[in-house]
Amino acid sequence: MNNYDNNKNNGEVLYTTLRLRMVERQLVRRGIRDDLVLNAMRTVPRHKFIPEKYRDSSYHDGPQPIGKDQTISQPFIVASMTEHLGIDSNSRVLEIGTGCGYQTAVLSEITKSVFSIERIPTLLEKANNILFELGYRTVKIKLGDGTKGWQEEAPFDGIIVTAAASCIPDELIEQLGYDGRLIIPVVESPVTQTLMKIIKTTQGITIEKLYEVRFVPLIED
Repeated sequence: MNNYDNNKNNGEVLYTTLRLRMVERQLVRRGIRDDLVLNAMRTVPRHKFIPEKYRDSSYHDGPQPIGKDQTISQPFIVASMTEHLGIDSNSRVLEIGTGCGYQTAVLSEITKSVFSIERIPTLLEKANNILFELGYRTVKIKLGDGTKGWQEEAPFDGIIVTAAASCIPDELIEQLGYDGRLIIPVVESPVTQTLMKIIKTTQGITIEKLYEVRFVPLIED
């Protein structure tokens, strides 16, 4: 094995150590309890989804830029949103905003039925390539307006939106199956965004406000 291979292997060992430490310090200590979510966060190599110049900060407690004025969310937010989604291996999930593909990979560790929509072509292409390289090959991704959902693949057990919407899109609620959940950040004022959990039942919908967040804006028509 040459020096390049040694350095590469040592780097991956370091990233694994940092990733496991991230899960314990940033997630478990802050109340994330779902084993499916914790195992997914332990497994997905977050550094692979981050541009090389920011890679040393891959497992820090914060978002990182991924280009095109977009970001990869803070690890805790990814884990918390996924936990509130309440999915398992039998779930069909729609993600609005593929971004770099990290959240997509986390979802794919839990269920193989993941559908994702991205508005920015260059981000979609990069995410597709990384996901394919890492073996997440059952994900279906398309370019389009996420606020319209993916009617052809509906209904979904869970829908997760990774950018702040001006309101809760009716199309996404319509595409939820009964007992399905929609997790979405919503702009409530010029300085306030709130993460909301919408649950759809045969009796109607319930909306729960979870906590304040800070996301890039959802691109809406």
